[in-house]
Parts: sequence; structure tokens; C-alpha cells
Amino acid sequence: TQLITSKGYPCEDHYVTTDDGFILNMQRIPHGRNAPDSTETRPVVFLQHGLLGASTNFLTNLANESLAFILADSGCEVWLGNVRGNTYSRNHTSLKPSEAKFWAWSWDEMARYDLPKMLTHALSVTNQTQLYYVGHSQGTMIGFAEFSRNQELARKVKTFFALAPVTTVGDIKSPIRQLANYVDPIELLFDVLGTHEFSPSSDFMHFLGQDVCDQPVLDVVCENVLFLIGGFNYGNTNISRIPVYVSHSPAGTSVQNMVHYTQAVKDHKFQMYDYGLVENLLKYNQATPPKYYPENMTVPVALFTGEQDWLADPKDVATLLPRLKNKVYVKDIPEWQHLDFIWGMDAPQKCYKDIIDIIKKQKG
Repeated sequence: TQLITSKGYPCEDHYVTTDDGFILNMQRIPHGRNAPDSTETRPVVFLQHGLLGASTNFLTNLANESLAFILADSGCEVWLGNVRGNTYSRNHTSLKPSEAKFWAWSWDEMARYDLPKMLTHALSVTNQTQLYYVGHSQGTMIGFAEFSRNQELARKVKTFFALAPVTTVGDIKSPIRQLANYVDPIELLFDVLGTHEFSPSSDFMHFLGQDVCDQPVLDVVCENVLFLIGGFNYGNTNISRIPVYVSHSPAGTSVQNMVHYTQAVKDHKFQMYDYGLVENLLKYNQATPPKYYPENMTVPVALFTGEQDWLADPKDVATLLPRLKNKVYVKDIPEWQHLDFIWGMDAPQKCYKDIIDIIKKQKG
């Protein structure tokens, strides 16, 4: 909230409780900096952060470079989500973060419980029937998962803007690949990382970064797990902002969520968490985890991809594109990496302008 009000924007904190007891914190920016409190209906845009991120991902650049502020100033009402387990959503009706049970989830639960609760809350507060959904990274993953399965929720999304879209991750170049050799048996990774929050030790970070971190210039990147997993584009980053990014990221997730990603690297599938044969039978009534089917998604989707993206790798994106039935826009940015979508200096020109143009065109 302070990041928002300090720049002169109005802000409200909102809380929702999911059906499985997590208390999620969202921020609402009802209008832009210089807009009066007019009663006119503004398009509602919901921003959903990626892996190890938080709502701050859309706020930590200068006001004229941060997506949340640019949207607010362009006449939209902006909502920012925070999924379970990150800095702003670490409360539960009965569990504490010190308990392993608090961390027993992956992005399946974010899709099934967090996303519907946050989106329906934003719509009920604004008294609107539809909103625009902007996901980055994992924010696209939970969108593809839930909008393809939950038609009632899907109808509430006017357009889904997928920045660095992720479904399968079989071809990723990210150091997460290193972990994929250790998911069989699954207990191996939990032995190394524990069963709670994913907060890697410096030894573990060194192991993760062994192939990419041999230059001293990369120190700040290699000490931060978000940069290490997502890649880093020096030429397109405002270096003076790095301390701000680092102070807010990584924002936390569960070890189980990271294990789910590493399973997906290994099996090349867009599917639910694999608990192993016995637990799968108990939980899913089948031996293998159920798959997600993005081809069942009817929501209009606009995709923005980066050719240098370690996490939303172009090969994986190429597998996804033909499965999507209702593409309204596809833009490939040759020199972009995973974090350029939120922090790239040229993001306003190369990506955010297009989002606003599409919203304005649909509005009127």
C-alpha cells in the first residue's frame, strides 16, 4: 500500500478468505493520480504476479514505467492479487506458517481456490460482470488452468493478457532444470529443501547457479533466487532500481510449489501435482495426476512472449499456441527475458501500450 500511496495514488487493502482457509491480501487502485473520484465506470484490470513474486512486481518501477500505475492513469481501475504464501498472504484461519501443513500446496490450489476468490471479490466490489486479467509467469499458468476448467469463472474474464505464458516447462533453460534430476523419488527434494517455505540456503543457491553464475558482475543476480530462476536482462534494467526489486523479491512460495515445477520439467506435461501412485489414487481416484486442457478455454487471450525467456521458453510457448482456440493478439519480443515484462525499461512501449490499446478498443 505504501508503494502506491507514496506515489500519490489512491489505494485500498482488501482481504478474502479462500475455501481452504488462506487469507489473501489484495490492493485496489480505484483510479489514476490525477483523476477525480468520478462515478464513471472504469474497466477493471486484475494483475496477477508470477512465481516467487507479489503485487509489488507491478509497482516497483517509477510511476510512468510500472504497469499498475500506467493502467490507472489510462482510466482503468486496477486490482493486484497476492497468492497464498507470499509476503502479503501469509495468514490462515487455523494454520500458522511455522506448520508444514500451512505449506502443503502448489499452483493447483492457487488456480482452484485463490484465483476465483480474488476475481469474484473484485467484481462484486466494483459491481461489474467482467474484468480484464493480466497474468505474468505463474499468473498465466493458474489462469490457463482455471479458465479452462471453470467455465463460470471464465465468463467473467473479458480478455486474458498472458505475459510470459507458462503451461508446460519441458524446454526451460532456467536453473530449475537442475532440480529435475532429484524429483524421483519425490522425497529427495523435500529432504534437501524441507517441507515448509522455499527459502534456499546459499549452498543451494550456489548449486542452482553453477552453470550461469561464474561472472562476478552477476553477484546480485545470483544471490537472488527470483533473478536466478527467471534470468536477468542487464541492458533493459534500470540498475539503480535493483535494490528496490531485491527488497521485495523473492516474496515466498512453498517447497511443494517448486517441486511441482520440477515435476513439469521432467514430464513435459501441464498437469496437477504428482503425489506418487498411492496418494494420487486417494486424492484423484487415478494413478496419474489429471491434466489441464488449455484448448477448453474460451476466454479471448492476448499473448506476449520473449525469445530469450528462460522460464516461458519459446519452444514451450510454441507447443501452447495451437492449443488456444481464441487468440486475439500474439506479440513476440525478440530480445526480452522473463522479468522484462514487469521491469524492462522499454516495457511501456513494447507491451503495456498494446494492452491499453486493446482495452480501449474493446471499451469503445
